[in-house]
Amino acid sequence: MKDEILIVDDDKAHLSMLKTVLKRWGYQTTEAEDGAEAILAVRNEPFDCILMDVRMANIGGIEALAEIKTLNPAIPIIIMTAYSSVGTAVEAMKLGAYDYLTKPLNFDDLKITLERSLEHSALRKENKSLKQLLSSSDELASIIGSSPSMVELKKMIQTIAPSEATILILGPSGTGKELIAKAVHGCSNRNSKPLVTVNCAALTDTLLESELFGHEKGAFTGADKRREGRFMQANKGTIFLDEIGEVPLPMQAKLLRAIQDREIQRVGSDSTLYADVRIIAATNRQLEERVREGTFREDLYYRLNVVTLEVPPLCDRPDDIPILAKHFLDKLSKKNRKSIVNFTPLAMDYFTRYDWPGNVRELENAIERAVVLCNGNYISERELPPSITKNFTDIDLKDGQLNGMAGLPLEEIEKEAITQTLKKTSGNKSEAAKQLNITRTTLNNKIKKYDIQ
Repeated sequence: MKDEILIVDDDKAHLSMLKTVLKRWGYQTTEAEDGAEAILAVRNEPFDCILMDVRMANIGGIEALAEIKTLNPAIPIIIMTAYSSVGTAVEAMKLGAYDYLTKPLNFDDLKITLERSLEHSALRKENKSLKQLLSSSDELASIIGSSPSMVELKKMIQTIAPSEATILILGPSGTGKELIAKAVHGCSNRNSKPLVTVNCAALTDTLLESELFGHEKGAFTGADKRREGRFMQANKGTIFLDEIGEVPLPMQAKLLRAIQDREIQRVGSDSTLYADVRIIAATNRQLEERVREGTFREDLYYRLNVVTLEVPPLCDRPDDIPILAKHFLDKLSKKNRKSIVNFTPLAMDYFTRYDWPGNVRELENAIERAVVLCNGNYISERELPPSITKNFTDIDLKDGQLNGMAGLPLEEIEKEAITQTLKKTSGNKSEAAKQLNITRTTLNNKIKKYDIQ
C-alpha cells in the first residue's frame, strides 16, 4: 500500500508542483489549501505524513500543527518555510514538528526527509502494535482455562477489543465477568487510558446518578463541592457498568442518553458534557426477560447488546477446574506464606465432582480456606469446606473408587484404574500418566500388558 501524504499550502502553483513530484515518487497525495482544511482532513483520514507551509491565510501552519498534534500525535509533520521564517520553524519543532525545509525546496532534501519521516512513523506504529500485543497477551493470560468454550471466548475478545463497539458480558455470578472486561480494555486501543468500574447494584437511584454523572456543589444535602462522575473519570478510556440489570427504571432513561450520545449532565447542572468513553456492561440477569416484564427498557437493552460475550459457568467446563485450582493454589500459598505443592488425588476428585454454584469465585474461596488450614505440603479433603465434601458422604469417594473391586487381584485393580483414568482424560496418555503418578513409558507398558483398548 502506498504511503499517503497530506500537502498543505495556499500557493496553488506550489501545491500542484508538490503533488506532481510526490506522485512521481510513488506517494498518494491529498491536498489542502489552508490549516483549517488540513485539520478537517486529519479528522477524517489517517495520513502517513503531512507536508505543510507555515504562512497561510485563515489558519496558519503553527496553529494547525498544534491542533493536529492533539488529534493524532503520531503523525510526522514537515514544515515548509521561507528563510526569513526560520525562527517560526524552530517554534514548530518545539511543538512537535518532525523537521522543517526552507523554500525554495531542494528536492533531494525533500525526498530524504520524507523517507526518514515515514520510516520513523512506521517504527512508531510497529512499536505501538507491539505494546498492544504484549498488553493483550498479559490480559488474556489472566483468563485461566483451556476448555473449548474459553478458547473461543479469548478469540472473541481479541477480535472485538480493537473496535469501539459496546459490549455486554453475560454470565452467572462468580464467573469472572470483570476479568473479561479488563481483558477487553487491555486489548483495546484505549488501554493506556483508565478502566473505570461501577457496581450498579450497590447504589440507590439518586446515588447512582451522582456516581455516574457527578454533581454540582449544593446539588443535594452533603454536596459540599463539585464532583466529577465516573463517565468523566473514564474519558478517553472505558467504563465498565457491572450488574447493569439492577439499574432502577427511572435511571435507565438517563443512562440511555449517556450510552447513545455520550452526553451527560452533572446533578444540579444544566450544562451538557461530552464523555469519550467505550461502554462495557455486565449482568447475571436475563435482560430479555426483564424487558418483557417491563423492568428494563427495551431501547437500552438494544443499545447495550451490540456485541455479547457469554462467560460459561464452571460446571460447564470441568476440564478447567484442575488448571484453575493450581493457579489459585500457587497465588494463595504465596499470599499466605505457605509452601503447599499440590492437592491430593481425592481432594481434586471432590473438586471435579462438585457442581460449583458459586463458580470461579467459590473455587478461589474454597482454596484460600484450604491453604489457611493446611499444615503440610498437600491439600487433602480434610481442608475442603463441608459444602463440597458433604455431597459425597453417602458414596464415600475413597471406597467408591474400589466399588465392586474388593477381593480382586491387584493387577485387576490396576487395570481398572488405568482404564478409568484413560476414559476420564479422553485417551490423553500424558495427562493419564500424570494423574496416575507414573511415566508415560510405564503407562504404555501397562496398556500393552493388560491389552487395554
